[in-house]
Amino acid sequence: MLIMVPLAGEPKIHPFTGDFESFRVSFGSPVFLLFLLWLQAFPRLFTGFMAGLAVMFFRTWLDVSFGGAIFADALYSHIPNFFYYFFYAFFFALPKVETNSIYKLALIVAFWAVVAEVFASIAELAAMNLMAAGKHMEFTSGMLLRLIYIAILRCFFILSFFFLFQLYTTEVRLDRKTKESRRLTLLISGLYEEVFQLRATFKHAEEATHDCYQIYKSISGQSTSITRQEAAQEMLRVAGMVHDIKKETQRIYAALSELTVNKHVEDYLLPESILKLLIHTEERYALQLNKNIRFSYQVSPLLPPLHVFTLLSLLGNLAANAIEAIKERGIIIISFDEENDQLLLKVQNTGSFISPRRLQQVCRPGYTTKFDSEGRASSGVGLSYVQQQAQALGGSFQIESDGREWVCCRLRLPLSALRQQPRTENSPLPSLKEAALRDAARAALEEEQQENNAKGEFL
Repeated sequence: MLIMVPLAGEPKIHPFTGDFESFRVSFGSPVFLLFLLWLQAFPRLFTGFMAGLAVMFFRTWLDVSFGGAIFADALYSHIPNFFYYFFYAFFFALPKVETNSIYKLALIVAFWAVVAEVFASIAELAAMNLMAAGKHMEFTSGMLLRLIYIAILRCFFILSFFFLFQLYTTEVRLDRKTKESRRLTLLISGLYEEVFQLRATFKHAEEATHDCYQIYKSISGQSTSITRQEAAQEMLRVAGMVHDIKKETQRIYAALSELTVNKHVEDYLLPESILKLLIHTEERYALQLNKNIRFSYQVSPLLPPLHVFTLLSLLGNLAANAIEAIKERGIIIISFDEENDQLLLKVQNTGSFISPRRLQQVCRPGYTTKFDSEGRASSGVGLSYVQQQAQALGGSFQIESDGREWVCCRLRLPLSALRQQPRTENSPLPSLKEAALRDAARAALEEEQQENNAKGEFL
């Protein structure tokens, strides 16, 4: 702006003769109007102040360099130019435009642009009158009408280009929004269908888990003993259910993979990011169960990035277990701390309790105190899974309760098993995508081999 406005002011005409013959009309004000419309981040008075200084010193430099004028005299003669641009910005800053219609906006901007140019011209002429060394200059109504006419012509000339550009960008933006709305509509309709399929898959998974536990009790002698052939048939039936679940999960994954096709999935994140992700998911689960549960967390700032999926698996089980145990309302507090190169995790909740006589049994596989709306017991493997995983990582798991209103689960895990290990050229860590592809290929081969073996045994 500081370059273009002074340069645009040089091609000029002089609409008046006589006392005000030095008053000029140029392209400087239309270009300045464009910058006022575009430079929304800057205060308009500041923009007018800087533009006035730039024009004043540029014209002074031209007079001194090419006209042989004295610097002080040239600067004094161009002071009215400063008042023109400053008052132009001042009057243009007066309106508070609050409209979403581009047509109303065009009319408002055009009106105030004309007002700003007319009053800016009057301010420049007044400054010229004051600096005329006592000489009185007469300003007539005809001169005012001529100023208004010139202002209208110049204003609408520049606004036509500006609002044509605005209309073009608006059409492009609307077209982009229309395409995005169509894409989201198709995506949401697809997700709506997957919700029902996920509900059925979840029910099948619960049934398979329950049946597996019944087989476990039968084999371990905790219930009526069954023959080996009966156990084999039950295991084959459960395997078929799990196989169906896997196939449905693969299909659902394929349908949802577009959501993350261009997303980079991190294996390691800061503990605060992991907790925000966990709490966001568990809050939705609590709302789904119509429970009023408030979540909060505490994180030690010294902890390094940790393995996302391991912690989400462990904490997700504990948080979901707390949500299901809370009757109506409660508070769940999750904390991360460090002690002697050990990660201390604590999930504490109010709104539920465990009696002292049951504390020793809650981690036993299959033990549960939760039942669904049909009176069927939960699988009871969540806490036992957390305990087994904690021990497999070289840590420990404890659970305690006051027997009245709160439950606290504590995990102690070695940080070395959770933090990211440095890569070496000899043993590079595979990326998540590479590992997933490798595991999927291995699983497919094993599944094909097992199916061939099963067919052979059946024949």
